[in-house]
Amino acid sequence: MSLRSRNKVNPNFSMSSMTDIVFLLLIFFMLTSTLVSPNALKLLLPNSKAKTLEKQTVSISITEEINYFINGKEVAKDNIEKELKIILKDIEDPGIILHADKTVAIEHVVTVMDIAYQNRYKIVLATKSN
Repeated sequence: MSLRSRNKVNPNFSMSSMTDIVFLLLIFFMLTSTLVSPNALKLLLPNSKAKTLEKQTVSISITEEINYFINGKEVAKDNIEKELKIILKDIEDPGIILHADKTVAIEHVVTVMDIAYQNRYKIVLATKSN
């Protein structure tokens, strides 16, 4: 009399379900990564203890009284873009360093950052070292 088991255990492992899960996760992360910040301004923020690596060609300052200065020369808010285009027209890969008083409203800083973004200038926000 021969006794045989009817339930046989299959020692093979199928990876098809695991690959389906991996591909679904890959698609999920690819779709959500494009929604993070599509229209963010590219702003280089240096650490307050480190020096800026690239040489900045133009310095823009905004005082407490909301006066704008380009390289120490006072400029009207409406003429900032025109003055920057004149100064930076022959410079390859121009850079701007922005000095803003800490009491200045963010809208004035964003105005200058937007001008730099529209003209594809690199901009660095200056910070005070500790």
